[in-house]
Amino acid sequence: MDKSSVKMVCVDDFALRKRFSYGTVMINLENHRIVDMIPSRDTNVVCNWLKTFHNIEVISRDGAITYASAATNSHPDVIQISDRFHLIKGLSEVICKYIFREFPARVEIPLTEGVTDEMKALYNTANRSLRIKFAHEKRREGLTILDIALLLHSSPKTIQKYLAIPEDQIPESKEIARERQHQLAIKQKEQEIKEARKMALAGYPIEQIASQMHRAHKTIQNYLNPDFSVTNSHYNVRIPGKLAPYENEVIKLRSQGLTYPQIHDIICKKGYTGSVASLRMFMQKERTRMHEQNETEKPHSEYVQRKSLCQLVYKKLEDIGTITVKQYQEVLKKYPLLSELYTLTKDFCNVIFSK
Repeated sequence: MDKSSVKMVCVDDFALRKRFSYGTVMINLENHRIVDMIPSRDTNVVCNWLKTFHNIEVISRDGAITYASAATNSHPDVIQISDRFHLIKGLSEVICKYIFREFPARVEIPLTEGVTDEMKALYNTANRSLRIKFAHEKRREGLTILDIALLLHSSPKTIQKYLAIPEDQIPESKEIARERQHQLAIKQKEQEIKEARKMALAGYPIEQIASQMHRAHKTIQNYLNPDFSVTNSHYNVRIPGKLAPYENEVIKLRSQGLTYPQIHDIICKKGYTGSVASLRMFMQKERTRMHEQNETEKPHSEYVQRKSLCQLVYKKLEDIGTITVKQYQEVLKKYPLLSELYTLTKDFCNVIFSK
């Protein structure tokens, strides 16, 4: 190799064994071919290596002190430039740090449409089976494991375990004991009503039906009424308690990812005197009730993950599965500075890539 012909190079590191040992590669900027490689990125080793290339005029490098020092010590008069990737990476990191410093983990915006993913995750994951199904559903929609973990307030490792379960092997949903008792009672009552109406059609008087079924006269009259409801009207009716004034706030805070102890601390400062266990019991009943009725609360606001706002710095909106166009527009309306940051970043990228 004729080292004297090498004038414009790019120097960067590469992993021989990730997190343990690294090497350095030199690429000719004029023909984009590898010039040489060494199994080290130590400053002194790289410096001595660069000295063997006497005619280097330009060195493109990342921001590491190792390569900056090696380039300065080996060729004091060389022109050092930062490559496009590291320029854009540096800018993106600074903007992301600013967003993390100035914005909460969940940015509140006016409700755009329907129910948010956070609220769906809250109501549609009453038990392990539903959580697994929800994780599979979101994975099909293109969300990453970390995105799903944020929605379910779980660890990425837990989500990986959920996704590792084949969909045909997902365990069936199991109702809580009280719910199983309720469903059993409804089935028994439906059978009794069917039997009572069958006997009435056969011509049996109410007194005889009541006697044979060991029920009161009034009960049989109710069974024969076409408008009679099988479900007890008192079922799922809440008894006003200590938590009643704070129920909506508990649901809202839980959908934001706050833990029960954190929610307990917040509402205790506002006058709540109950226990943390009461919050857990309330949310379990709320999930069951919503799952049964196939409905959800209609909140006036929703939340966008701060992580999604950071991704917008270096990704296109259509490539991010955790924020919609409407949500993006609402965020920019509420925080015009973000719009300015995104615009400046894109302009900078255009300038860089247009040479």
